[in-house]
Amino acid sequence: MKPEFYIARRFAFKQRSATKPTFIVMVAVIGIAVGTAALILTLSIVNGFAGSVENKLISFSAHMQIRHPDEQFFQERRIDLTRIADNPNIANASPFLEKSFVLRSRSAKGDDKIWHSKPVVVRGVSYKEKRGFLKQFLRAGSLEGKDNVTGIALYAGQTLAENLDLRVGKKVMLVGLGSKASGAKLIAGNKNIVDMLSSLDLEVGEIRGIYDTGLQEGFDDFVVIADLKQLQQRFNPMMISGYDANVHNLNQLQNTVKEVVNVLGFPFYGYTVFQRYANLFEWLKLQKNITPLLIVTITIVAVFNIISTLLVLIIEKTREIGMLSALGLEPGKISIVFMAQAFLISLAGVVTGNILALSLSLFELRFHLITLPEKSYFIKYVPLLINPMDYALVSISVMALTLLFAFIPARIAASLKPGTALGA
Repeated sequence: MKPEFYIARRFAFKQRSATKPTFIVMVAVIGIAVGTAALILTLSIVNGFAGSVENKLISFSAHMQIRHPDEQFFQERRIDLTRIADNPNIANASPFLEKSFVLRSRSAKGDDKIWHSKPVVVRGVSYKEKRGFLKQFLRAGSLEGKDNVTGIALYAGQTLAENLDLRVGKKVMLVGLGSKASGAKLIAGNKNIVDMLSSLDLEVGEIRGIYDTGLQEGFDDFVVIADLKQLQQRFNPMMISGYDANVHNLNQLQNTVKEVVNVLGFPFYGYTVFQRYANLFEWLKLQKNITPLLIVTITIVAVFNIISTLLVLIIEKTREIGMLSALGLEPGKISIVFMAQAFLISLAGVVTGNILALSLSLFELRFHLITLPEKSYFIKYVPLLINPMDYALVSISVMALTLLFAFIPARIAASLKPGTALGA
């Protein structure tokens, strides 16, 4: 071991009693550890939160959608699905049908029968897509069951179920405009109640299950899942609203949409999940934009912590510095002693901070002690993403900045004259 590093280790961790190092060094190590842990936890929470919300949004509408203008229905064609799936970045693709209805539910309150109504979108998807979605989010009911011959099998969101008093097995009424009707024609053209009723799509549905994604506004309170073939048979045979598609590489998503639309040609157009829910993703981006400010603030605290620690140690070790100079140790090597001391202190703090951050993260992931209002944040608990790259990035940054700013007190120590130091 070089003399400089041996002296630095003795200066930093010299035993003042049987087990405890210098008090000021302990304070410095704890300060760096807390700062490092705070940085890591900040990155883990921000990235975990963004990832959780993104996954929930994608589970509703896939990575990209292909439609006709004005959300018109069009005929499902196998060749179109094949052209989409042939793109090398496409992982899977499937058709879907969306129809707007007013969902009416009746509940009993004493001797009275009360009707509840709410506009909803019934989204018909393939059995494979429905099974994958409900396997993840179904909270009540079952995906399997006998075909419902009296109505459409529906899966409602938890928020919608609470608002309309829905439960598994309950019958509901779906009221919507017919395929050839429009709101303007319904008002202006119909002369009597018979014509009005004939312009409506009326269908009975049965609540087969209740799902809960945590996306309460605009999702769990609005979207009802149904089987694509069953919805087509009841309302629009062989017609769909568009195609859902997921990709292998999200970084190439925008280019993939353009390529697929070019292959399909007019009148198809496409958009990504980031464009459809741009307001929510902008909100997530705002959360991430605060992260650099937090990182800079905590890093500055850690840097001033190590500078003040080294300055205190220089004052404490003034006589030792003078003795080393008198024994012939060059100023440059004295500077190296304090740089090495800063390295050892920061290394101990960074390692302790990593252990602290990992322990707190695993503890929170296991017990979920910190809860959030799901209506505002779309999640019930603080999400944490344990990413080794975040740990490495924070550790390297703290070490590098500590050594960079430790140069100032190290040069102060090297500039002390032997006579002055020994006389102190």
